[in-house]
Amino acid sequence: MNRLLEGFLKSVLAGSIVSVGVSVCPHGFADSPDRESVVVLPVWPDGPPDWEAPREEERDTSDASSQLVAGRPLIRLGFVRDVQMHVFEATNDQGDPSRTTIVICPGGGFHILAWDLEGTEVARQFQSAGVTAVVLKYRVPTRAMKPAWTPVVQDIQRAIALIRAGKVTQQVPETVGVLGFSAGGKATVHAATARARQYDAVDQADAKISPPDFAALVYPAWIVQDDAPGELRDAIEIDSQTPPMFLAHADDDPHQVLNSVTLFQKLHAAGVPAALHVFTGSGHGFGARIDGRADDLWPELCVRWIRDRGWLPKQESATQESATQ
Repeated sequence: MNRLLEGFLKSVLAGSIVSVGVSVCPHGFADSPDRESVVVLPVWPDGPPDWEAPREEERDTSDASSQLVAGRPLIRLGFVRDVQMHVFEATNDQGDPSRTTIVICPGGGFHILAWDLEGTEVARQFQSAGVTAVVLKYRVPTRAMKPAWTPVVQDIQRAIALIRAGKVTQQVPETVGVLGFSAGGKATVHAATARARQYDAVDQADAKISPPDFAALVYPAWIVQDDAPGELRDAIEIDSQTPPMFLAHADDDPHQVLNSVTLFQKLHAAGVPAALHVFTGSGHGFGARIDGRADDLWPELCVRWIRDRGWLPKQESATQESATQ
């Protein structure tokens, strides 16, 4: 029996879900197996492009007053100067390297990174599903810069370039996507729609601009205009060449759900394949922690969407498997 089917969610699912483009199925991720040590690689050989680097040392900025998520604390990683890729390489059932890699960009308001909640924990789930995950430790804080997302887009573009150049994984993947949360989702949209490289070429890996093959956005922030939520902001342009997108959001998110809904509408109007999932009462920043709510399903829905697009091998259903046993 395959790994995903062995990992049925044990929690009672609550809430409701509106789905466009993907069928809901209550299959969870298998428990993450023991893996070799995560490989950590630098993104910039001689330091990143010019930016206002923090003077303080990188550290977890959480304290006793910090909010918990699903009853657990999280790492709020601040003052990041050294841009890194933390590589969680996956293989298929035959032991071959995954043909799909996803770059994960945690959120944190361009001030910190929700490092485990929206980074390493998510990477383990995608790794267990057969997707190689690269958690991008991008530069923060950048709030004082205008625009704040430019350094992050530079880091994303460079990470994709290195992956496509065969500098990150055992085998060059056929498909490279980006998954962004909140502010990371904002930067992901800009990386997915950029027409040009946002930094000067460093080496041969930067020979040409290489946008992601798809983007996944989980409660993205600052996508629509505050006074016109039916319109995109910051010169985000959607056309027929925009990569396919997966979107997940909560209806009561203070970073309004129209960030995802409007983006989906623009994608749909341009003929770009997209999936939208809206969860009830999940708020903002739920990550991928299991707490018995319907939003527990979004990672599985995302992986199934990746399969539906042909970027991962299809898996037999439970009925098909039992019929062959």
